[in-house]
Amino acid sequence: MAFYSWRDDSLILDCHLQPGARGVGFAGLHGDRLKIRINAPPVDGKANEMLLKFLANAFAVPKQRVTLLSGQQSRQKRVAIKAPAVLPAELEISRC
Repeated sequence: MAFYSWRDDSLILDCHLQPGARGVGFAGLHGDRLKIRINAPPVDGKANEMLLKFLANAFAVPKQRVTLLSGQQSRQKRVAIKAPAVLPAELEISRC
């Protein structure tokens, strides 16, 4: 199973978040999820907020088009990106 799927024009990502990391960025796969490193701590929603900002930047969309669907209190998250303008090459995402 891939770490992503499409729902109409929205890209759905299954992510494994590593909060408190030294760097910020995509870090390959963690099982069947996309591993993302975030240097914000996992307190008061800071890691979730940084994740949404990072994904908005990576996919070239306004932050309002990135939504956390599930996993608010977990490292396992599902995120929707509405109409991504860019698909980062390193992720090898294809449109269905």
